Amino acid sequence: MRKGITIKVCGIRQMSNRLRLERLPVDYFGFIFYPGSKRYVGDLPDKGLFESNKSMVAVFVGENIRNITDITKRYGFKLVQLHGNEDPATCEKLRYQGLTIIKAFNLHERFDFNILNEYEETTDYFLFDTRSDIPGGSGEKFNWDILRKYNGSKPFFLSGGIKPADAEIINTFRHPQLFGVDVNSGFETEPGIKDIEKLNFFLTKLYRHELSYR
Repeated sequence: MRKGITIKVCGIRQMSNRLRLERLPVDYFGFIFYPGSKRYVGDLPDKGLFESNKSMVAVFVGENIRNITDITKRYGFKLVQLHGNEDPATCEKLRYQGLTIIKAFNLHERFDFNILNEYEETTDYFLFDTRSDIPGGSGEKFNWDILRKYNGSKPFFLSGGIKPADAEIINTFRHPQLFGVDVNSGFETEPGIKDIEKLNFFLTKLYRHELSYR
């Protein structure tokens, strides 16, 4: 029986790979619309890439509202992840359009959690990642103990350098607002191509029983 935690696989850019991922007990698929990322879906992605029964998330880094709106309408996205320096007003305007907002924050030892108060009413979820000079992630973990300082009401995704062997650690991690985990580079054969075997191993350990995806 599945546990309550949800799983988001981010950085998918190939339809054949996404079709294989469909067979796994994953809840969210993330697609990066930031040209500076190695996992960028491209200027003219195949619309079929985004046709799935999973919850589809369009990921942006510092993109303007007009472009976000155009892309979400063109491809039918209902969820967006904002991974740049977007302010609460931007989140609110996008949310007013009926979009579900995941706002990412890069954590470090001196991160001021009071910053999140301004986003409580304008977002649906937070995503906590590792601080990095590389937009979209570094593949490194931050100190999860930092999250003891987070006492807000907004549910969050745990992200940043999660790898297959981390399933056991996640099973022991406790926080009342932990909603899901976001995995990306630790589960790839190359940037944007997800390793099905690694994901299956991770999910098997996380849910503590054998999964069948073939």
